[in-house]
Amino acid sequence: MDLSPEHITSLQNPRIKQLVKLRDRRPRDEAGVFLIEGYREIRRALEKSIPLQELYFSPQWFLGENEPALLEKAQTSGARLFELSREAFAKVAYRERPDGLLAVAPQWRRALSDLVLPAAPFLLVVESIEKPGNLGTILRSADAAGCNAVIVCDAVTDLFNPNVVRASTGVLFSVPCVVASSEEVHAWLKARRIRTIATTPAATTLYSDATLTGPLAVIMGSEQYGLSDFWLREADLPVRIPMAGQADSLNVAMATIITLFEAVRQRGSVKPA
Repeated sequence: MDLSPEHITSLQNPRIKQLVKLRDRRPRDEAGVFLIEGYREIRRALEKSIPLQELYFSPQWFLGENEPALLEKAQTSGARLFELSREAFAKVAYRERPDGLLAVAPQWRRALSDLVLPAAPFLLVVESIEKPGNLGTILRSADAAGCNAVIVCDAVTDLFNPNVVRASTGVLFSVPCVVASSEEVHAWLKARRIRTIATTPAATTLYSDATLTGPLAVIMGSEQYGLSDFWLREADLPVRIPMAGQADSLNVAMATIITLFEAVRQRGSVKPA
């Protein structure tokens, strides 16, 4: 297949300048798009029918032999292709060692009412997560645990931050994600009789002693402050992870993994209910 891409070598090309701007949230939101860098992430986007608008590539950075097939699939799906020089791609890449593939895709918005859930949903709710890498890892963990959705309350980190996409390894495209306020989420969960388990070092109940079966939402707080007073007050049951050393808490992504997989153990499956 003749890809016939447009070739770009100048670092002053308007498209190069725009790609650099899209690393920041305001230009992303104004354009209504976001960046997807990397073979694995772009492949997963295509597998989930995420419509790629543009795909920039540089063969000099390729790490394997599967890239031409990916380019063909992207073009067949409607993406416009651009071939960049090694220097031009280095300018737009945000990875230390890029693999020569960078796509632009439209952002999407999903509401709580859009979620289609089973009778006994297994949800992860995170509040005010600050670090993109943590949010991406949390999404990846939710996917591995079989969560039906991830709900981001009072968002601090943009869901479409390039580092969220990267840390999630493209799971952002497969796990339904909703951004809403804590008050909205609490009312929505309560109306559907979904139990809420809040993780906090101050709890007396161990996470492994709590019942994590049935309709369930695991609530995790921010890296710096943990859960807000709202969730500590409104959650059905506060639980804690025992700490044997001097540290009084874990990284939020690690705490999320531990709590989710205790629920997986109790529920008897990593598949959605």
